[in-house]
Amino acid sequence: MRIVTSQIMREVDKFCIEKLNIPSIVLMENAALKILKNLDIEKNEYFIIICGNGNNGGDGLALARHLIILNKKVEVFLIGQDDRLSKDCKINYDILNSMGINIKLINDVNDLDPIRDAIGKSDVIVDAIFGTGLSREIRGIQKLIIHIMNNSNKFIVSVDIPSGLDGDTGEILGVSVKANRTVSFEFYKKGFLFNKADNVTGEIIIEKIGIPQSVADKLGVEDYITEMEQIRKCIPKRRIYDHKGSFGRVNIIAGSNGLTGAAYITTQAAVRSGSGLVTLCCMENIQHTMSIKLTEAMTVSYKDSKSLNDLLKKSDVIAIGPGMGNSEATFKTLSNVLDIAECPLVIDADGINVLNGKLSLLKNTKCKIVLTPHFGEMSRLTGKSIEEIKKNRIEISKKFAEEYGVVLLLKGYNTIITDGKRLLVNPTGNSAMASGGMGDCLTGIIASLIGQGLEPFQATYVGAYIHGYCGDKLSEKMFCVNANHVLENLPYYIKEIENK
Repeated sequence: MRIVTSQIMREVDKFCIEKLNIPSIVLMENAALKILKNLDIEKNEYFIIICGNGNNGGDGLALARHLIILNKKVEVFLIGQDDRLSKDCKINYDILNSMGINIKLINDVNDLDPIRDAIGKSDVIVDAIFGTGLSREIRGIQKLIIHIMNNSNKFIVSVDIPSGLDGDTGEILGVSVKANRTVSFEFYKKGFLFNKADNVTGEIIIEKIGIPQSVADKLGVEDYITEMEQIRKCIPKRRIYDHKGSFGRVNIIAGSNGLTGAAYITTQAAVRSGSGLVTLCCMENIQHTMSIKLTEAMTVSYKDSKSLNDLLKKSDVIAIGPGMGNSEATFKTLSNVLDIAECPLVIDADGINVLNGKLSLLKNTKCKIVLTPHFGEMSRLTGKSIEEIKKNRIEISKKFAEEYGVVLLLKGYNTIITDGKRLLVNPTGNSAMASGGMGDCLTGIIASLIGQGLEPFQATYVGAYIHGYCGDKLSEKMFCVNANHVLENLPYYIKEIENK
């Protein structure tokens, strides 16, 4: 599922109309039919459709015709004058007039009583006021109408985007319709990715309306929402004749006094994700503790740097950082690994923290690097505020990944994964997982998948999806989900995804 900005959506429409000769009225008709598909017409009889004067309103007017043909009770309200309608909106307006349908015009506060009365009697409200092109703050009569809709406690379906939501930033433009369901067309809108949007979109459904995939290809749309089918195909295959050497040598450098849990979780996540041979490289003073904690993984001390380097040179993947401490010792260990590693390297937690002000180290390596910061770590790396990163995380993530030649996973709601060219947004995971150790768990999963043969970018988005999927499944029956819960259930849910 591709992600687009409002500008890209306009370019897609323009290309379809001018280059492919698809009449815009055809796209509008298809949109109306797809909205109809997502209305519970068996259960509901009385529909209120509130339209603006642009193409979003035209979708609503076309929908009204189909509902009327199905003998549903429909009341249609148009905000503004009927002499200011867009071309396709005017066509559908004229059709309804020819059918004898009374379209009520709303121009000032004196026109609000009929809409209040109708909403009070209705089963469903359809919001077709503004589309993705809105960029100004909503005021006046539109604002009053939206407040009436939101205070009605009726089921609201928004056409393409809730009216009042900025399609690019996810900001509320003064006021927004609070939809129970948003039926959007062809692509996931960039504005849907932000936390505030989640409060007004309700369930988001993306419907096809007849735009060929080649259009998005031609316009260079390379941002996607990860989907189950894509992940299922990437799960490493386990052939009948495979052995432990077939599934990767994973070496994890992690842990310190007081932070042995991070090392344990990262290592165990690699084991439980299917790695063949996992070794934890840790400080000598915690090795005994870790050997007792870990059953399937081996442990070694990195006191002897020559032995450590020999081990790392035989690795298929190395993960470094969890629980090591933000110290000069950690920086020296990371520098050494960056100097000698030839296999992919996953850097997390304190491995990221010690790179603050020393990012040039990432540019002169023989290995492919995956960085997995949360917003705080990303802020320290870039010198940008957390708020700025949250508002511009797609652009900032892409630019950073391209500049330093890394795969970047920026954690948080709708986790971002990018290599600077391609970008994926992970839809799985939820706030029940908000607890210490979850990032360590994710690092172990990603490292394990690289060791099993997935390319680093692929392993990163697959790992993020699996990690969040486990949390989603567990949270169906659990108030909170801890890292150990994910570890216990990883093999079962990976298998479940594989069998989907």
